[in-house]
Parts: sequence; C-alpha cells; structure tokens
Amino acid sequence: MKLLVSALEHSANVHLTSLTKELGDDVELLGIFDKKLGNPIVDLQSLAIMGLVDAIKKIRYFFKLADKMVELSAEADKVLLIDSSGFNLPLAKKIKKKYPDKEIIYYILPQAWAWKKKRIPVLTKTIDKLASILPFEPSYYPQEANIKYVGHPLMDQITVFKEQLNAEIKSIAYLPGSRKSEIRRLMPVYKELIQTLNLDATIVIPEHFSQEEIKDLYGDLSGVTISHDTHKTLNAVDFAFVCSGTATLEASLIGTPFILVYKAKALDYFIGSRLVKLDHVGLGNILLEKYKNITLHPEFLQDEVTAKNLLECFNNYNRDDFLQNAKLLREYLKHGSSEKVAQWIKK
Repeated sequence: MKLLVSALEHSANVHLTSLTKELGDDVELLGIFDKKLGNPIVDLQSLAIMGLVDAIKKIRYFFKLADKMVELSAEADKVLLIDSSGFNLPLAKKIKKKYPDKEIIYYILPQAWAWKKKRIPVLTKTIDKLASILPFEPSYYPQEANIKYVGHPLMDQITVFKEQLNAEIKSIAYLPGSRKSEIRRLMPVYKELIQTLNLDATIVIPEHFSQEEIKDLYGDLSGVTISHDTHKTLNAVDFAFVCSGTATLEASLIGTPFILVYKAKALDYFIGSRLVKLDHVGLGNILLEKYKNITLHPEFLQDEVTAKNLLECFNNYNRDDFLQNAKLLREYLKHGSSEKVAQWIKK
C-alpha cells in the first residue's frame, strides 16, 4: 500500500514513528514526514514557522507544497493527515475535490471543539475516517461523522509512571520549548530560577540545533546538564518548568510535577486569546476538567511569567495532589492509539 502522509510537526512524526511500526513493511510512505522514516518531498526544517508574521511570509510556499501533495496523491492508495490543521484541512479539500473516492484518514484532529466549531461540518464532509485522541472529542461531532476515540498516542511512547515521589526535590528540568522565539523569551527567567534554586538543573534542547544555535539561544550553560531526551529527563528529575505544548502532557503522563509557562509575541497572544475560548492552556488541565472537573497543574502566561511568581508557586506546590490527579489522567486516556489507527488504515 502507498500511503500519502502529511506530518509537518516534530510531535506528529513522533506519533507517526510509532504508527509505522504497527503498519509494517508493506506500507510505503509518500509526502511530508521526517526523513528518518523514508524519502519525503521536503525537509521539515524548512517548514518551521515563528509566529504570525513568519506564517504570512511563507504562505505562497505552502500553497505550492499543497499543490505538489495533490499531484502526489494520484499515486497513493490512501491519505493520512496528522495534526497541522492550517495546512492539512485545505489539503484534504483539494484532494477530495480532485479524487472524490480517495480515502482520507485524519489522525490527531483539529481542535475544532476549542475554536472554529464551523470546521466540524467541513471535517465530517471531507474526511472519511476521523481518528480522535481525546475521549470527549467525538461528542462534538454529528452522528453521520465517522469518528472514534482511538486512544492517545503518547500512551504508546510513555511506558513509565512515578508511583511515588522523592521526599525532597533535588533535581529540576527546564523545558523552554522547541521554537526559537519561545526559547529566547523563557531562558532569562529560567536562568534566574536555576541560580536562585541552586539545585541540579537539566535543560532539554532539541537535538537538531547546532552548537552555534545553542550558544545563541541558551547562552552560557556551564553547570547545567544538557539533554535531548524529553521522556528520559522528565522521568529522572523531581520537578519541571515546561513551556506550553506536548511536553506538558508528557510530564503529566510520566507523573513529574511541573509548572506550565508560556510567553508569546504580544500580537500573537492577543489574536489567539480572542479565537480560543478555554479556561486552560495545558492539555492535561483541559482533559481533567472534562473528566473530573479538576485541574492538574498551575499555568503562568505572558506577563505572569516571572521568576518571583514561579518561585512562589514552586514553594507552595502540592506534589502529592499532582501525582494522584496524574493517575486519573492516565486512567482517562487508557491506552495508546498506534495499533488501532494502523488497523483502521489497513481496513
């Protein structure tokens, strides 16, 4: 089987890697994905976007890339879209218009339940199989939608969980994100925390950064351990400060107490806050609010992200409550999704 894949983000390719193990050698990937998985038509590094302005600059490039994907879909037996709704949903429309009988599977759906609910009818009409990774998500779709909860993909990758915590906090991980703009905004605060707390500190850095980029983005890291493995690091430390994103859910599922932090460009944050009407940013908090009407971890956004605020929260953190609620979250998500999605693709 030839499978046209559109996986633009790093996290999407982590999940795609798990999925390919279940699909087996009889499935050939075409399209956009990590070069470790085959021969993609583009280098993922060229797709990185840093905020709204950068997105506008690259819009013509993405239009051309979408057209190339539509051409390539002629060779494919099926189409798999993973996350990245800004690119993948318009792509799905183009493919379905040209090839109405081409089966399209969407894995890790657009968060239409959080914003742009008008997308739900479009997804229902355009996508043949909707693979949801959030237990509550199918309830937002009409009966005619072919949608089912398949489990959360992180449950495929995260096999460890802290059944109990160390009595004292001796080590802390600092995750400033994977985008350069995020890192530049958070590192000054993180460095102040590292100096003030004076505990074993580990910085998680994306492995694709060069030494020059690391020096430019992170500055002097003497006395700090550098890691490229998020899961291993989160499992090893007693606490973490984590930039909003997939890593916050990873910390939740591993059972490492943490504080979510996020600082965006003022304009990007203003636009985003008007579009998304949610009480929380962290997916762990969103999920547990739906499940048990409770929150899992603190969140500090924009001007709230100061060393003073984070230290105060750290000193008053109830780690035992976090661990018990993290167990509830794992219970809610239940299982991984790779096997189920692979079966759905092959069917």
